[in-house]
Amino acid sequence: MEATIPDIIEVEAFSHRFNTFTAVDRITFSVRRGEIFSLLGPNGAGKSTTINVLTTLLPLQDGRVRVAGHNVASDQAAVRRSIGIVFQNEVLDRDLTVRETLEFHGRLYAMPREERTARIEELMDVVDLTEKRDVRTKYLSGGMRRRLEIARGLMTRPDVLFLDEPTIGLDPQTRIRIWEYIRRVNEEGTTIFLTTHYMDEADRLSDRIGIIDHGRIIAGGTPDELKNTLGNDMIYMETDNNDRAAALLGGVENIHSIRTVGNGITAVTNEDGTRCLPKIFDTLSTDGIGLAAVNLKKPSMDDVFIHYTGRAIREEDTGKVHPHQRRRR
Repeated sequence: MEATIPDIIEVEAFSHRFNTFTAVDRITFSVRRGEIFSLLGPNGAGKSTTINVLTTLLPLQDGRVRVAGHNVASDQAAVRRSIGIVFQNEVLDRDLTVRETLEFHGRLYAMPREERTARIEELMDVVDLTEKRDVRTKYLSGGMRRRLEIARGLMTRPDVLFLDEPTIGLDPQTRIRIWEYIRRVNEEGTTIFLTTHYMDEADRLSDRIGIIDHGRIIAGGTPDELKNTLGNDMIYMETDNNDRAAALLGGVENIHSIRTVGNGITAVTNEDGTRCLPKIFDTLSTDGIGLAAVNLKKPSMDDVFIHYTGRAIREEDTGKVHPHQRRRR
């Protein structure tokens, strides 16, 4: 019988407050060794507070939290030796070169010289910065600086690498390249814990996702598991009487649910959506309801988030921070 490998992160009934504001409200989840785990939600949902407690930057107030087998409340030094961190906001010395940045970090952690030198060469290759080794960070692009921060977080070969919004503010092409480096790091054995408000990032990168909103984890699972909770396909329709159409289609066989979306309605099906379309057309036509537009698609992480929260993450929401959190994030 195979021995059970303990989870590398264990969080149980964890809460955190800033004065009277509850930023995190009794959340429980775990992260398996060797996986990429994403905490998905808008800013203000509790993501950064959670990551700050897990990395010992904030004290544990309530609950039980263990990282790499160490209690974050009583064994902070051991936790810090086991992790690497890439913060949401850039924290590079802009006058140091790429190599000097990694050298300084290695010395800070008292890495032996030979090990430090070898690790710097290895990591510059991993994040494709070898040719920029002697360039000061202030002359690097935003994507290069982010890759350098990831390399710095990996200098001590951490058991867990924490990434707080790793691609925020980057252009789509650079984001995809960062994803490639994150996957490469994970394939080499490092567990990745990341926070993000980007649906595609969580979907394409993660082995498992925890959706957090208003300080509570409201759903969790693999990307496919989360999307499958909605049904097989989604059919968006714009009609000349959406309320009547929704009432009629709710009784059609193999339609899982109906909801109003924008100027139309969306039917979630329990079978291949193409098989439901003829039934939908017949039902609406029989009742004299005109159909102006129709679109068939598979559920996305955006649909999952809307399903569980009742709203989408808008880009303008991502900068909103509760005033009690602002000084501590």
